[in-house]
Amino acid sequence: MAGSRGAGRTAAPSVRPEKRRSEPELEPEPEPEPPLLCTSPLSHSTGSDSGVSDSEESVFSGLEDSGSDSSEDDDEGDEEGEDGALDDEGHSGIKKTTEEQVQASTPCPRTEMASARIGDEYAEDSSDEEDIRNTVGNVPLEWYDDFPHVGYDLDGRRIYKPLRTRDELDQFLDKMDDPDYWRTVQDPMTGRDLRLTDEQVALVRRLQSGQFGDVGFNPYEPAVDFFSGDVMIHPVTNRPADKRSFIPSLVEKEKVSRMVHAIKMGWIQPRRPRDPTPSFYDLWAQEDPNAVLGRHKMHVPAPKLALPGHAESYNPPPEYLLSEEERLAWEQQEPGERKLSFLPRKFPSLRAVPAYGRFIQERFERCLDLYLCPRQRKMRVNVDPEDLIPKLPRPRDLQPFPTCQALVYRGHSDLVRCLSVSPGGQWLVSGSDDGSLRLWEVATARCVRTVPVGGVVKSVAWNPSPAVCLVAAAVEDSVLLLNPALGDRLVAGSTDQLLSAFVPPEEPPLQPARWLEASEEERQVGLRLRICHGKPVTQVTWHGRGDYLAVVLATQGHTQVLIHQLSRRRSQSPFRRSHGQVQRVAFHPARPFLLVASQRSVRLYHLLRQELTKKLMPNCKWVSSLAVHPAGDNVICGSYDSKLVWFDLDLSTKPYRMLSPSLPSTWFPPPRHHKKALRAVAFHPRYPLFASGSDDGSVIVCHGMVYNDLLQNPLLVPVKVLKGHVLTRDLGVLDVIFHPTQPWVFSSGADGTVRLFT
Repeated sequence: MAGSRGAGRTAAPSVRPEKRRSEPELEPEPEPEPPLLCTSPLSHSTGSDSGVSDSEESVFSGLEDSGSDSSEDDDEGDEEGEDGALDDEGHSGIKKTTEEQVQASTPCPRTEMASARIGDEYAEDSSDEEDIRNTVGNVPLEWYDDFPHVGYDLDGRRIYKPLRTRDELDQFLDKMDDPDYWRTVQDPMTGRDLRLTDEQVALVRRLQSGQFGDVGFNPYEPAVDFFSGDVMIHPVTNRPADKRSFIPSLVEKEKVSRMVHAIKMGWIQPRRPRDPTPSFYDLWAQEDPNAVLGRHKMHVPAPKLALPGHAESYNPPPEYLLSEEERLAWEQQEPGERKLSFLPRKFPSLRAVPAYGRFIQERFERCLDLYLCPRQRKMRVNVDPEDLIPKLPRPRDLQPFPTCQALVYRGHSDLVRCLSVSPGGQWLVSGSDDGSLRLWEVATARCVRTVPVGGVVKSVAWNPSPAVCLVAAAVEDSVLLLNPALGDRLVAGSTDQLLSAFVPPEEPPLQPARWLEASEEERQVGLRLRICHGKPVTQVTWHGRGDYLAVVLATQGHTQVLIHQLSRRRSQSPFRRSHGQVQRVAFHPARPFLLVASQRSVRLYHLLRQELTKKLMPNCKWVSSLAVHPAGDNVICGSYDSKLVWFDLDLSTKPYRMLSPSLPSTWFPPPRHHKKALRAVAFHPRYPLFASGSDDGSVIVCHGMVYNDLLQNPLLVPVKVLKGHVLTRDLGVLDVIFHPTQPWVFSSGADGTVRLFT
């Protein structure tokens, strides 16, 4: 029997082991040896089952699993024992090989019939499992992404993926040519294209539209009331009641005890019955804080109507009645300009008073006022006004600063535009529109020397170096360098030696200005050099070391600012393009910076790197003057719109503080600021003071303390208003400068005088 079972397994190698035959197995006849060859064609012509050999029977009976053979096979296997297992396997293997060779050479009709029956069995298979060609099972198909096959068939051979050599153009042509392209999908198990049937397409469309997959399913069938409202005789369940249903609950007892304790302690208030009667109240009555509207904190009561006066009486006094001229004037006025919205009339009695014609209109306007006019309550904070005033020190605690006029320097016949003090503070130079420079002794107000220059002196600057005695003056289109020969004669002599030691180069370079030596007559007056420019010069200022000076020209373009070097007699234009009309320039006292003030901004340039460092925005209409703090971290600007702006360079490019006449009176003491245009601003070299001169004829001195602590802001306090100049041609103070060592301030005015305040 072992041989017959082996032959049965060999005859159907492609049969799935899961499939079983539904009919009962045929009982094989006990034959000593199953025939290997179908030699006689008459052997299968008999219709009886006894003529079927073991090999034929094994074709059908060998479909069972190896563990689910017939009971006879199991009994037979039990009788054979374990000792003959190896012999049976070897014997069956030999028989299987012989049988396969014979069947391959001579096909047997019975074998063909059996294979046909096997094929019919798969044709009748109606299982809903995966495609029969792919037996990979419930294995993720991502495992086969890197392999050329997609699974295995029943014989263990690989099922290769179909070749996808079509590109997008071929797919587009298939889409255009194939009418069934829209219903073609790809099977993920085999990778083949499948065409959906009409039933499958209808199913997909039903599912997409949110319907049920089954066509015959009715989701709106009438509900069956299994449990009706009628009391039934028999219960739904006859389950006996639990023991806990008739024993008091300890948990509920604990909850009740807690509630009772909370009620006793007042934590839980019992609900009071509501009063069903509606409550009415006067909407516009005087409100009680405990009333309903009192809970609304932002509620604003409606304004009351004005009470009627004598003019609205039916019998007004005669002085309230309008005359004919007053009545005509009242009728010609606009309704909004009339004092009374009605004409007073007099009636003999109250019975003769007609109905008021504007009653409906006034009631309607009153209703509009009640619900359309916005009403709001302004929340006022209870703050002491004194706390809002900045805590400024008293001016007498900030002394010393100039408080009174000490000297008046008279001699100029026209307005004095500019001032400058020598580094030692002994001498003063002034330039005027009368075409002269005057040198004064500070202590005595004596005019030491007068130098005629033949033009209006726009600017004058004394060299800040104590080893050089030199004065630069801007006259028309030239800058004059004069040696006043005042003070130490050694210093004056060394200055002439320094200027005469210059050796001109063989090839003079191209420069924006011409350096000319003074003639003998001019040298007698004190003139040493003349720097000629093609345009009028408006300002001249020295560098802190005394070798460089910057000038501002009244022209357009990038040559508005020129820098001259005295020792090498060279001139250069530091800018390549213009950013507006330049008003003032100033050197930084400690760093290689140049500050250029245009009409609306102040730019800070780094001279070594040749780049723009900062751009300060003063928020003024027209900047008129500029000054840099001796420490270099703060800048003040004056403007023609009567503003003084303080900049903290370490803080921001916006103004730290702006002093203007529009400041509140509580912000600064009574000397607030100038009422007219500012002409000049200046810092004191040593004391925490700065001053400003204006066209209102006054000089305001302010205390400006700059602290070394970067976390503490500068303290600005106006301390004194100095007056003395007389307004001439609507011009007042034109220039302001401090004494280098003393808390004194000089001012020049349009009245032709220079005044010293100490």
